[in-house]
Amino acid sequence: MDLLNNRSSVSEFILLGLYTSQEIQIFFFAVFFLVYVAIIVGNLLIVISVIVDTHLHSPMYFFLANLSFFDLCLSSVTTPKVIADLLRKRKTISLCGCMAQMFFVHFFGGGEMSLLIAMAMDRYVAICKPLQYQTIMNHRVLIGFLLLSWAIGSIHTTSQMVFMVGLPFCGPNVVDSIFCDLPLVIKLACTETYILELLVIANSGLLSLICFILLLISYIVMLVTIWQHSSSASSKAVSTLSAHITVVTLFFGPTIFIYVFPFKSYSADKFLSVFYSIITPLLNPIIYTLRNQEMKAAIKRLTSYHIGSWLTF
Repeated sequence: MDLLNNRSSVSEFILLGLYTSQEIQIFFFAVFFLVYVAIIVGNLLIVISVIVDTHLHSPMYFFLANLSFFDLCLSSVTTPKVIADLLRKRKTISLCGCMAQMFFVHFFGGGEMSLLIAMAMDRYVAICKPLQYQTIMNHRVLIGFLLLSWAIGSIHTTSQMVFMVGLPFCGPNVVDSIFCDLPLVIKLACTETYILELLVIANSGLLSLICFILLLISYIVMLVTIWQHSSSASSKAVSTLSAHITVVTLFFGPTIFIYVFPFKSYSADKFLSVFYSIITPLLNPIIYTLRNQEMKAAIKRLTSYHIGSWLTF
């Protein structure tokens, strides 16, 4: 990071945030604080339930617990800083802090994107090849999918940040957003960044779009398979699959929008950033728990056990 500071006269960036009105910022502080607490509690409940409840020791819940962990980490990279800034008149972030924020946003974002594909593969095998499910989705395959998600997240963010770290920042330092992200910060560099802009679009935008299309095709195949084999088991498969489709749409929708229109001024960008970093990590555990009877029962058993233990104590 010393090299980064030596090449740049800018030592910090100013974040404009959502609104300048103090009253509105206090309102958003209360809302975002409560939402972040809900994100922590909801996602931790899913992770702990999957770990301790033997009824949930299956590939689908293994992936779900890891998705909740990714959501928790992704939200924690940006949300605490956003909440703290809502109480400040001057919202700043150091150059190194900005780079670290962008690195981890894309690390966990890329990892979660890959994990959603692994979850789709799991549902594909469960629906289209049910008799071979336990054989195909064995422990080694699950660990392989998880390691691959971490690896893709690392490659995704490193391939962009390796160029960002070398950029000089010597002029404007105002980021019109609630946190640092590549498309906005790149514009502030005092050098030609056209090639790097194309790299970001190709790396993030096209990757998101291609993954979304592949997921869409796989879900269509699964829905057709379910339709051709209508039974009582199919209704459960449809319920599980609809939860996956909803989560995938919520995750990829804002991402694709941001990178399809990356270097123009859109007031919607701020709200999409809120949706991507705060709302989506909140909705994921809600969607999966409300649509999944086994998960609701496991969380109920977990909370009842701890409440009972506390009362006994």
